[in-house]
Amino acid sequence: MEPTDFNIVFKDRVDAAKKLVKNMEWLKKEDPIILAIPRGGVVTGDVISSELGVKLDIIVSRKIGAPYNPELAIGAVTHDGSYFSNIEITRMLNVPQKYIDSEISAQIKEIESRLMKFRGTKEYHLEGRTVVLVDDGIATGATMFVAIQWVKKQKPKQIIVAIPVGPKDTIDKLNETVDKVVVLQSPLDFNAVGEFYREFDQVNDYQVQEIMSKHGYKIKLME
Repeated sequence: MEPTDFNIVFKDRVDAAKKLVKNMEWLKKEDPIILAIPRGGVVTGDVISSELGVKLDIIVSRKIGAPYNPELAIGAVTHDGSYFSNIEITRMLNVPQKYIDSEISAQIKEIESRLMKFRGTKEYHLEGRTVVLVDDGIATGATMFVAIQWVKKQKPKQIIVAIPVGPKDTIDKLNETVDKVVVLQSPLDFNAVGEFYREFDQVNDYQVQEIMSKHGYKIKLME
């Protein structure tokens, strides 16, 4: 889709997903796997997979926060150690490699724990499949780019990224990286994903587990 030059404000993640999936009907013939990024992306992915009648799965990618500013992503990692570096920020802050290695190790443990909690296994079967990576929106895109990096190793047929919103420069980079990007808007003026939602409450682990359990994953629901 062509990016918009005006801002749509979504009611919530369900509303955004319902608007997004209208541009994804063509994917039905591909019998894709929807690969959502927790936590918010799982709500988006749930709606999309249900509307298209296809399988929902998740990929847990975690950002590596900058020293003294954990909200600023210097990169992101997946469970197999795949690492995407936000090179400009890492160089600008002169982040030591020792710090990065330590954070990667800590995040991999957290990712493995979440994979078991949310899907009950670390095994994937994506070879030859059309994989649709879904989130509720992206900013720097670090967690999405590392997810793409990991999916490419699985030898899929093609990779699609589907998101309601993301900044134009990030969307441009995504278009160079995957087969297709489905996005409702990609404004030049972008501060945070939440500003495009009236309701953008934090999604908790139990909500993710409930969704994954509904889709047939045998997991022990948290009390």
